[in-house]
Parts: sequence; C-alpha cells; structure tokens
Amino acid sequence: MLGNINFSKIISWMNNIGVMWIFILMFLICSDILGRTLFGTPIQAIPEIVSLSLVGCIFLQLSSAIDKGRLTKAEVGINLIKKKSPSIGLSIEITSYFIGFVILSLLFFGAYPDFIRSFKTLEFSGIEGIYTIPLWPIKFTVLLGSLIGALTFLRNIFTLKKYKLRHCILFLFISIIFSIFLFTISQSNLNDKTVGIIAILTVLILIGISIPISIALFFVGFIGIVALRQDLKVGIDSLSLISQGTVAEYIFATIPLFVLMGLFVSASEIGKDSFSLAQKIFGRIKGGLGVATVSANAIFAAITGISIASAAIFSKIAVPEMVKNGYSAKFSAGLTAGSSVLGMLIPPSLLLIIYGVIAEVSIGSLFLAAIIPGLILAVSFAIGVIAMSYLWPNFVGNLNNEEDFGSISLNEIISSFSPLLILILLVLGGIYGGIFTPTEAGAAGSLAAMILSILKKKLDMPKLWHVIQETGQITVTILFLIISASTFSRMLTLSGLPADMGNLINSLGLGMAGFLFCYLLLLVILGTVLDSTSILLIILPLVLPIVIELGGNLIWFGIITVIGVEIGLMTPPLGLSVYVIKSSLEKEKISLGEIFIGAAPFALITLFVTIILMAFPEISLAIL
Repeated sequence: MLGNINFSKIISWMNNIGVMWIFILMFLICSDILGRTLFGTPIQAIPEIVSLSLVGCIFLQLSSAIDKGRLTKAEVGINLIKKKSPSIGLSIEITSYFIGFVILSLLFFGAYPDFIRSFKTLEFSGIEGIYTIPLWPIKFTVLLGSLIGALTFLRNIFTLKKYKLRHCILFLFISIIFSIFLFTISQSNLNDKTVGIIAILTVLILIGISIPISIALFFVGFIGIVALRQDLKVGIDSLSLISQGTVAEYIFATIPLFVLMGLFVSASEIGKDSFSLAQKIFGRIKGGLGVATVSANAIFAAITGISIASAAIFSKIAVPEMVKNGYSAKFSAGLTAGSSVLGMLIPPSLLLIIYGVIAEVSIGSLFLAAIIPGLILAVSFAIGVIAMSYLWPNFVGNLNNEEDFGSISLNEIISSFSPLLILILLVLGGIYGGIFTPTEAGAAGSLAAMILSILKKKLDMPKLWHVIQETGQITVTILFLIISASTFSRMLTLSGLPADMGNLINSLGLGMAGFLFCYLLLLVILGTVLDSTSILLIILPLVLPIVIELGGNLIWFGIITVIGVEIGLMTPPLGLSVYVIKSSLEKEKISLGEIFIGAAPFALITLFVTIILMAFPEISLAIL
C-alpha cells in the first residue's frame, strides 16, 4: 500500500499545490502593492493570508521533501559508518526514518483535536464585519502533511535496498526501546539544566550520525519538553502549537520570495552577463579574470541572497574560462567557492533575513550594516587574487598568455548592467526608501526578475516550472528547519540553560573579546560539518542572551555571525559551496581535495576580515 503509485501521486499532488501556492503569493503581494500605491486601496488581509499560507505551503510539500531526501543533514558521519560497517549504517538509516515517523505521528495526534475544534467552532482570523479567514483549512494541511510525512518515513523503511526480515525485527526492537524510553523520560525527575545539557549533546550525536537536522531538533525538543514538564500530553500539544504558530508571520514570507527571485535571476543568465562585463573591465591586469570572478559574484550577490546559487552559476561560467586562460584548476574552483560566500553577506541576504527573524532585529538595518563589510570582503578577495598572481604563480597558474578581452563600450555597459541596476534599485531602494517592507521587496523583486527572464527569452514553461518547484523545496527545507529549531530553543529556554550560560560567561570575566574568540572558533568548527542555516538555528538561542548580557549590538553581531558561518562553506569535510562546485563542473576533472586547497586562502581572508569587523564594530554600524 505505502509503496504503490497512488501514494506517490498523493505526495506529488500535495507538493504541486504547495509550490503553486507560493507562486500565487508573489502575485497577491504585488497586487496589494499596486492597489496601495496607485489607487490608495490595499487588498484587505494580505498579511494574514500570506502568514497563514506559509504554514499550509510547508506541510503540503513536507512529504515530497522527505521522499526526495531534501531535508538537510550532515552526510559525513553516515558515509564513514557505511564504509566501515554497512550493517550498522543500515541500522542507523532505519533508526533515522523511525524517528521521523514517530515525531510526525505525534504531531498528527497533537494537531487532530485542534483541527476538529477549529472545524466545529468555525474559528477564524480577522475582524468580523471587515474580513474573516477560516482557520480549519490551514489546520487541515498540518494534519494531512504530518500524516503523509509520517507514512513517507515509514515507506522509506520498507523500501530500503537489501530489505530483509531482520530489518523488520530491528524496527520493532527500536519501537519497544523508544516506548520504554519515552515512558521513563515522562516519569523522570531530572534537573532542568541537566535536561538542557543532555538535549544539546543528543542533538549533536543525532546530527553526527546523519539524522536530518530538522527531525533531530524536533525530536529532541519534544523529548526535552516532556522531561521538563513530566507530561506527555504537554509535549504533544507543544508540537502542534509550535508547528502552526512559529512561521505564521508575514516576515517569514521573505524566505520563499527571495529564493524565488534568486532562481529567476539565475534562469535569466544575469550572472553570465555580469561576468562578461567584469571580464572586459579587469581583463587587462594580471589576475584580471580572477578579479572579474570576484566582481561578478559581488554584483550577483546584490540581486540574490543565496551563496549556493552563485557557486552553481559561476562554476559553469568562470571556472572553464579561467582554466582556458592558464589558471590552475584548483585555484579557479577555489576562488569561485570563496567569492560565492559574498551572496550571503552582500544584501539582500537569506542568512541575514533568518538572523533578523531569530534575533528580532530590523532586516533593513541588517542589510544596511552588511554593505560596507561586504564590499571590504570583495575588495580583500580581489587584492588577494592580484597578490597571489605575482607572489604565488605556481598555485595560481601560468597567466602569461591571459587573453586580452578588448575594450568595452558605453552601450555594452548599459545593456549588461541595466537589468542588474533595475533589480538593485527596486529591491534595496524600495526597502531603504520606505516604499516596501522586506516581504514586499521580495515579491516585487521576484516579479521583476521573472519579467526580465521572459524579456531575455530565457524562461520557457519547463524552466518556469523547475524554478517554482525548486523554490518550494528550498522553502520547505528552511521553514521546517525553523519550526524544528523553535521547538528545540523553547525547550532550552524552559530549561534555563541559556540564561545560566550568560551568567557563567560573565563570572569567568572573558568579556566581549574573549567570548567572540570562542564564538568564532565554534562557528568555524560547526561550519565543517553543518550548513549555514542549521548553525544559526542551533546556536543563536544559546548565544543571543550572552551578547545582550555583555552589552553587544545585535545588528553588528549579526554581521559577525553571518560572515563567520560562511567560512564553513569553504572548509572540509562538508564545505557546501565546494560540493556544489564539484557537482556543477562538467568537463574539468577537479577533485574535492583540490577545490578545498584552492579555497583555503579565501577562507583565511574571510577569517581575517571577520576579526577586523569584531575589533571595529563601527565599520558595520557606519551607515546606520
């Protein structure tokens, strides 16, 4: 039953509805902007509709993300285990699916009575006489999504390769152990701080053995709440409340909308245009193609907030061109990996949006604060490329025959840069000029990027559907991770551990400098095994109270956090940008090790810039 085609069709239809829903939200928000600015009549209840829609979109697409293996996890641990002991690796994989099945089943049982109550009472959001939005359809998507998601995890167990009877026995054994464990936890009387410490260690272990990060956080957060409140029902009810309430805010719509804009920008080949423009401007200097790659990444970063998109695009555009002109393969790929991190620092930035939501600070202020640090990092990369071209030719390559790309006319500059300028002025100018909220800027930018793609004849129906589908999958991965991290952080808050950590740091007398040193070290270490979003969601609930206690500015601290986290995109063993570049390279035979070596100087440059920003906070706060 679970493995037949009908179940797959259910997953597919749910996913298609979810991704189209996100696409429709873009038009809905843009219609509201036009109605407000041109006719003075905004559409009623747009913030409420968008906020509630996000919950529906997540749970309609969740089972598809599970089915396609899109939930973020650290693959390093399970790969090592599978090599040494395939049977242990398979057991861990079954355990991973089992945990996912259990936690989503518990969410289903928590959401069911809430849905029934909402349906019977006709619960609504809004104001009677003006507008009312029924809540039961949204609650139904949570109920349906958690059920189909749980069944998808269960199906994954029974469709594993080399499935045997002993796996079924192992599944039953794990079920019994878990039931005993859950009962013991609910009856235990552990100290609150002890629960918090055990929870952190458990999450790290689960992530280390490649349990999806969102599932690990959701599961441990639930177990922790049960242990702290010694009540299973409270834990189950918490799952339902947190799942429906965490992302049901208008500001969270910035995430799918900026992802959508970035993917439309990628489809329009604006990245290729920006590289061609930079090529002609810097091509005459030694190391000019390397500087052009940095410049193009910086320009591309100003219209899309995703580092991975930059890495994927410029690995296909810049790396072949650099190798053809004498640059070593490892330097070309390493530079592309290094300069791609500009996408998460130069605004608009997806990581800054996520930080702003978690820290509850202005996203517009974060964007402003990131401009100067972003430019400093880009200039530092460019200076590093030129310096290495002269001082380290064996590493960079033979640049004596670097091609002269000729002069550039004013018309070429205008034709290449005008689409970029339109998007930059629309998005950033709209936010800073007080015309748009960040959410509205994301919608307007997405629509403008789509129109540009159509005008450039780069967007047909298959490509449009691919962009919409990919937006949905990235969105559900990030937003479900935020829901899971919220469950975990609320459990930590209940334990009192973050406040105690702040008091401990103060009692040690480390001060802000000592704390920042330890924090940066921790970011770099975590960055070697986790992706950037997961690091923010796991670590910020612990450190933000400490920063406030030490008197730190949360805007400045956000810039430090994002740039520090981005170092992890270039460092082994995970190095997400490096893996993206490796998978995107078609003809160039470059090993992962070579790309990591090529990226090492740029990781060090990023580290150096981070330390400067730590020492001089006024750099980040200069234009606020």
